[in-house]
Amino acid sequence: MRRVPLISVLVATFSLLAGCGLVSSSGTFHDASLPGGERPLDGAELTVTSKSFTEGVLLGKITATYLAAAGASVTDLTGAPGSASSRQAQLNGDADVLWEYTGTGWVNYHNETETIVDPQELWQRVHDVEKRDHDLEWLAPSNFNDTYAFGAATPTAQRLGVKSLSDVAALPVAERTFCVDDEFFSRSDGFIPMLQKYGIPYNDPNGVPAGNVTRMDAGVVYTATAKDSPCHFGMVYTTDGRVKNLNLLVLDDDKKFFLPYSGTAVVRAPVLDANPALRGLLDAISERLTDDLMRDLNGRVDIDGEDPADVAYDWLKSANLID
Repeated sequence: MRRVPLISVLVATFSLLAGCGLVSSSGTFHDASLPGGERPLDGAELTVTSKSFTEGVLLGKITATYLAAAGASVTDLTGAPGSASSRQAQLNGDADVLWEYTGTGWVNYHNETETIVDPQELWQRVHDVEKRDHDLEWLAPSNFNDTYAFGAATPTAQRLGVKSLSDVAALPVAERTFCVDDEFFSRSDGFIPMLQKYGIPYNDPNGVPAGNVTRMDAGVVYTATAKDSPCHFGMVYTTDGRVKNLNLLVLDDDKKFFLPYSGTAVVRAPVLDANPALRGLLDAISERLTDDLMRDLNGRVDIDGEDPADVAYDWLKSANLID
C-alpha cells in the first residue's frame, strides 16, 4: 500500500534468504479450530504473507490463523518489509495468499492514471488485469476502504458545521487551514489536485493561500488536527486507529476525488483451483471487515500495544469464525 506507520518490533526483523523467499521472525499465530471441528483445507499447504504495516500484519495474522483452523498447514510470512517484498514473493510463487488494495494494484502495480471512483468497477478492472497478466485471483473486495481522507477534531467540525470537503470549500478562506505531509502535498493525485477538484485552488487568495497549509510528518498531522492547531483539517488514512482514538471526524469526499483502496484477499490461481474451499473461507473474513472495525483492530496494536496475533485471534473468536 502507500504507508508504513507504527508496527512495533514484533514484526520489524526480517531476512531475505537467497533462493528461499521471505522468512519472518514473527511467523507465529494461535492454534484454533473451526466451529464443529470442520477441516475443509485438510492436507493443504499454504504460505500467507503480508505487508509490514499494522493493518497488513493484522490481515495476515487473521488469515493464517483462520486457514490453519480450517486444517491447512500454514507457513506464516506476515510482515514482509514494503509492498514490493510481499508482492514479489507471491509473483515468484513463494507465497500463496496476500491482502492487497485495489488502488495499489491499479496505480502502483499497473501504472494506471485513470481515476475510477466506483469501488466495484475498480476492483473488476484490477481483477481482470491481474488474472490475465499474473494468474492471480483477486477475491471479492471487503467492506473497508483504507484510502486518503481529511479529518477534523469532532468539536471543530461541529463548530464549523462541516461534514464533507464541499462544506470545507464553502468556509471563509481564513478557516480553510490544512496539515499535510510532504509526500501527499506533492503527489499527482494528492493535495493540490484535490483542492482544484473542490474549487479552492492552492496559493490562490480566494482558494487556499500557501500560508494556510502546514507541511509536517504524517504522524504529527493526527495530533495537530486533534488539537485544532495549526490547522482545522488534516490528511488521514480512513482506517487508522488514531482516527477513533483522537476523536477525529472523517470528512466525506463527496466529489469522489480519492481513489478507492478496498482491501482484497489475493490468491495464486493454481492454489485456488487446488483448494476451492479457500474462496468461501476468505470471503467469510472479507465480508465482515469495515472501516470502523479496522480502526478498532489497528488501534489495539498501534495505540494499546497488543500483539497482532492476539488481536487477530480475539477478533476471529468474537466473529464466531473459530472456536
